[in-house]
This record gives sequence, structure tokens and C-alpha cells, in this order.
Amino acid sequence: MSILGLHHITIVSADAQRTVDFYTGVLGLRLVKQTVNFDDPGSYHLYFGDAHGSAGTIITFFEWPRAPRGATGLGGTHHLALSVANEQALLKWKRRLLDAKVRVNGPYDRNYFKSLYFRDPDGTILEIATKGPGWTVDEPLESLGQKAMLPPMELMSINRNECDIATINWPEPVPEITADMSLHEGLHHISAIGASVERSHEFYAGVLGLQRVKMTYNFDDPTAAHWYWGADNGRPGTLMTYFERDPAHTRPVRMGAGQTHHIAFAVANDDEQLAWRERLLSFGKRVSPVQDRTYFKSIYTNDPDGHIIELATLGPGFAVDEPVEQLGKTLKLPPWLEQQRSLIEEHLTPLVIPCSTLAVVEQTHAF
Repeated sequence: MSILGLHHITIVSADAQRTVDFYTGVLGLRLVKQTVNFDDPGSYHLYFGDAHGSAGTIITFFEWPRAPRGATGLGGTHHLALSVANEQALLKWKRRLLDAKVRVNGPYDRNYFKSLYFRDPDGTILEIATKGPGWTVDEPLESLGQKAMLPPMELMSINRNECDIATINWPEPVPEITADMSLHEGLHHISAIGASVERSHEFYAGVLGLQRVKMTYNFDDPTAAHWYWGADNGRPGTLMTYFERDPAHTRPVRMGAGQTHHIAFAVANDDEQLAWRERLLSFGKRVSPVQDRTYFKSIYTNDPDGHIIELATLGPGFAVDEPVEQLGKTLKLPPWLEQQRSLIEEHLTPLVIPCSTLAVVEQTHAF
């Protein structure tokens, strides 16, 4: 019984069409499911990912029309990161984003990877991070996460020259997303804000059984601890990280557009999910009954800072109610809502789906 990695992250969007345009048109993800929030069927729930909607590649959105902008804080996420192979791809992304009038910071050397940062139209902080060089640059594989590692001084924000970094760019326009730029390998990590990394460690390592792969400090705020947990010695796509902030001087998260609703980890199947439910209960955690989400089954709990944590099964997957070639093209409803289709559609603004999102590419990510 083990957590396989990240399954998805769900974020609040104020405008579904604007979100589709950005995540498909700018970032090149595929809209793999157009459905509604099963708990609030008058609003969209959109799923983006690789061609098949593989676990670990999925970013989903609840549309809360005209929702006010949220704000990061205790009990909320800080950012999510997507994976690319190398620095060349990173620089291509910087050029493509800048040419699309998206403000970009970086690339920054984070010692274990290089990355750049930008925001989506609702203000969600997004990072694109390289896969390497990895966690063993400053400690051996056999003792990952057992010793606090100080960031190299030259990589900390107080020693960075932002003017020089701004000039590092790909020399030519990037009108099309090249193969090396593809984000279909999905999530690299998710970073959250908490009041105590030790308390977070008790939950993510002690309860969920994830491996602590790095104890370091925030490169932009060296007073704040920054710890990483993951599976398979910190394989990208399995990583949850925490910035520790003093609760006396840090506001709570303000839910709204651009903020995370919940974070989901992947478990293999229904039986393992039930075993996880019993384990969480044995630790005194609040746990929901199993929820049938059509494309996977879910249970929900909370971490010590209040983040909603979901454990979701790998299957049956997004092709359960439409062919892979047609994923995301039309509104799909679960059987128990189908009889309300006309009423539901009256409350939804029809989406314009770019043709490019319907192309099926080779599956690149799977647990």
C-alpha cells in the first residue's frame, strides 16, 4: 500500500473560456474532460492533461464565475510546477510566454532543478521546472532528506542579478510548442504554505508514507524552511513541498480565483483506497466516504494546515464515457445528472474548444 505520486490539483477559475484558452492555447495541454462539479452541477469542472489524462498530468478547474481573486497564505498552496526535460526547453518557454505578453521571472537555478515562474489569468503561480540535476547534487542517494542542506549562497535571491537573468532568453520566436517543450509529462511538484514543517512531516511521512527527500531553506527567504516529500527518491511528479511560515505574521489563505481547492495523490485501486481510508481513521483523521467521480474514486481528508487532501484511484480513466479521440470535445455528465442536462446547460456558457486540443499524441506519462 503506497502513494504512487500526485494525481491532480484542482484550482478555482473565474472564467472557464479564458482558462481553456490559456491552458490549451498558450501551454499546449489537452482539455481531456468537460464536465461539471458533481457537488455543484451548475458550474463547470474542466480537466487538462496529457492526451489520455494520465494521473500526474492533470490540472483541473472549478469555475466560480466572477469569483474575486484569492490570495496565498497559511493553509493554501503557493504554486504548482510542470516538468520539462532541460534548460533549452525552459528558455524556449520563456520566449514563448514573453511573446504572449505573459510576465516571466527566471530562469532561476534552484540547485536541484532550474525553473521559471509566471501566472495564469486568474493569478495562479505556475512554475516550469527541469527534471535535473536532481536531489543527489548535495547529498548521497542513501541519505536523502536526513540532513538540513543550506542553499548555495550564490543561488539565493540576495545574490541574484535580476537584470542579468532577464537577458537570458531563447534567441528566436517560438510560435509552436516543440517536442522538447511538451508539458505532457505533467506535474513536477506542488508547493504549499504551512505553520510547521515538522508537523507536516508527521502527516506526509508518518501518515501517508512519503519519503522526505530534502530539508533545505527557501532560496528567496532563507529564514523559512523548505522541505520536500515524494516517492521513488523524489521522482518529479510525486513531490509535495512546504514553505514554513510564522503563523503570527502570515495571513490565512483567502479562497477565490487562482487558489487551490484541493490536492490529490494517486493510489492504485479501490482496495488500496479503502485500506488508506482505514489507515487515516486509525490516525484520528477526518475522512470522507468513498466518492464516485466517474473517472476515478476519491476519499478526502485534511493535512494539519487544513489543505484538502484527496486520495484518488488511477482508474477507470477519462475514456470511460467517450473515445480518447473525442476527449474534452463535449459536455459529459455522470449518469445521475444526465436527466438534468437541459437545466444544467442553461446555466453554463458554451465553450469554444480549440481544434489543437483534440489531437491525440503518444502517451508520455503513467504510473
